[in-house]
Amino acid sequence: MNFWNQTNPPSGIRLFGNWKEGWALDIHTIRSVPLPDGGYDTERTEIGEMLYQLKYRYDRSKAEPLAEIASNFLKRQKFINKLKAIIPVPPSDLSRPFQPVTLIAQKIGKRLNLPVITDYLIKVKETSSLKNIDDSTTRKEELKDAFKVKDKRRYAGKSLLVFDDIYRSGETLTEITRVLYEEGKVKEVYVLVLTKTRTKR
Repeated sequence: MNFWNQTNPPSGIRLFGNWKEGWALDIHTIRSVPLPDGGYDTERTEIGEMLYQLKYRYDRSKAEPLAEIASNFLKRQKFINKLKAIIPVPPSDLSRPFQPVTLIAQKIGKRLNLPVITDYLIKVKETSSLKNIDDSTTRKEELKDAFKVKDKRRYAGKSLLVFDDIYRSGETLTEITRVLYEEGKVKEVYVLVLTKTRTKR
């Protein structure tokens, strides 16, 4: 079953950072208007809405179409044949009934016949939600020494894909990429996220 109109697949949005190549499939929201009660009237993109339903409404049925869209996008990229594994960004909120990023990554890995590794890049420091921190310096301090690589020789000289759900400031991915290059001696880091916010927050 095709969940996405493959005659008009997402062309992606380039993400620039210390990684070799990075992409977001789409923006997250089209508009978000404050309401008198303090809430927001938010219109999301198709991918953004599916991600919202999966992440905040725990609708697991959205994981498969998101994985299909991401997999089809990756198949069109020149770097796809270089990849040795997919590394999902370690979760910050461990109270969730399941981890959306890991779930989607596993489905992408199955479609692309790539291993999804969750015990290589580990989070060793609890961090606050970065979306609630406006100051860039504070965010960087929060992320300092938050991630470590286990078995540093495992992917030395190899190419990896780091996968996440939403790109905001890019600082988490920047820190993870630094750790993979410096500690893991990874040859190339590629980045894919499902959506990016319209602001850097």
